[in-house]
Amino acid sequence: MKKLFLGLILFGLAIFNVQAQDDTQSDDFSKWQARFRIISIVPSPDDDIDGADVDISTAFVPELDFTYFFNKNLAAELILGTAKHNVEIENGADLGHVWLLPPTLNLQYHFYADGFKPYVGAGVNYTIFYGADAGDLDDIEYDSAIGFSLQAGLDYDLNDKWFLNLDIKKLFLKTDVTVNKTAEAEVNIDPLIIGLGVGMKF
Repeated sequence: MKKLFLGLILFGLAIFNVQAQDDTQSDDFSKWQARFRIISIVPSPDDDIDGADVDISTAFVPELDFTYFFNKNLAAELILGTAKHNVEIENGADLGHVWLLPPTLNLQYHFYADGFKPYVGAGVNYTIFYGADAGDLDDIEYDSAIGFSLQAGLDYDLNDKWFLNLDIKKLFLKTDVTVNKTAEAEVNIDPLIIGLGVGMKF
């Protein structure tokens, strides 16, 4: 995963260098933009619990992001949203639910093709777990954790101010779970996040 993360950064820097040397686009660009999306969060859970598989539900929630452009190609995006996921042992105990708050900061490179603006990005997130319900258990705790993010997306201009957005992100995220204050397990969540929304330049 680290090799993939590093490769994406090097790829983006190489493209940035080529386009900076041969760019016929206007230097005019909006430094700020915001998007509102509806996203689906699809976890791919895995764990180190012998004889049991943790299942984490898919969630559909609103998401807000803000993007700042250093120049017309290179930008930083802060993603804000929160989601509730039901957790259970497959064909076993109900582990209740937990809320996730995963602010994510991505460095992006944007391309231009008429009204279309595809982009790729990579970054980090810090996921805060809160509001946990233990379900069939007496107690369950999730440790907040740092993860990595990969991203690809497409903006389509409706006019000079408004645009549509399609965005796909993969978060590489795991947490240490403590059950009944004694038993511990490591759970990979690794969600795929697919979003569709509208954005505004300002």
